[in-house]
Amino acid sequence: MNPMDNQTQLLIEQRADPFVCRHRDGYYYFTASVPSFDRIELRRAATLDGLKSAPAKAVWRRRGSGPMSRNIWAPEIHFMDDAWYIYFAASQDDADADGCYDHRIYVLENKAANPLEGMFTVMGRVDTGWSSFSLDATTFTHRGRRYLVWAQRDAAIAGNSNLYIAEMENPRTLRLPAVLLSKPEYSWECQGFLVNEGPAVLARNGLVFITYSASATDERYCMGLLTADENADLLNPASWMKSSDPVMGTDGVNGLYGPGHNSFTVDARGGDMLVFHARPYPGFQGTALSDPNRHTFLRPLTYDAAGRPLFQ
Repeated sequence: MNPMDNQTQLLIEQRADPFVCRHRDGYYYFTASVPSFDRIELRRAATLDGLKSAPAKAVWRRRGSGPMSRNIWAPEIHFMDDAWYIYFAASQDDADADGCYDHRIYVLENKAANPLEGMFTVMGRVDTGWSSFSLDATTFTHRGRRYLVWAQRDAAIAGNSNLYIAEMENPRTLRLPAVLLSKPEYSWECQGFLVNEGPAVLARNGLVFITYSASATDERYCMGLLTADENADLLNPASWMKSSDPVMGTDGVNGLYGPGHNSFTVDARGGDMLVFHARPYPGFQGTALSDPNRHTFLRPLTYDAAGRPLFQ
């Protein structure tokens, strides 16, 4: 791999769709897609750097058959209502030939103070209002209201997935109908596949941001940005402004190909950090799903004069 810029560090190899949160107990928690797509792992450390060597514990494994039995993708861990919840996407063994495009969103619950202890139990599937390929759920609270943002396919819209938002009644239940926020429309969102996926939410400087990933998961994978005023109705699509160009893409000089599916966390001093995955080369060694080399990286997040995040 080429030397990276001095602001970016490799955190964990062969972990895609990374999610890092710093909890009120002072610990960082990490989860991500594992190359075998057969389980959900958690790591816990007192520092971000400590996640590198923290032991990974499998807290849930795919079922032997039926729903949740294939391709466990993109877990995220969140603490709410005095319990831990993991959102993830999974397919099933009687789906299409690869089991790749029939995912649904599910949620696990663990009431232990430390989520690496106790047991995660399946609460069930999140009903998004219709049944189709869906994945990459993330949740956030803004001004006392909790929301879910995710990616889903609509047969009436060309492409693989769009971004939707809904308010939540509880960790499993949405207040429907969902609202369409973004669909692939610019050329950079339609390379290889028409994709909007992997949303992540950040509220700073009087604004609410949703990053997302677009196009095929090779070197064409890149990140877009939706922006809303913090006082706006987040369930109104007109509240959101979409970037006409990607905000982050391949950086061949520093060996970061197809960066995307990010999350946000903070360092020990409270500074914002960007967490994302990227490949160390263009293309695949094998196929998109058989190539394990999507690595997790960290980079400090800075802002421009208007308070908007700078990703490259």
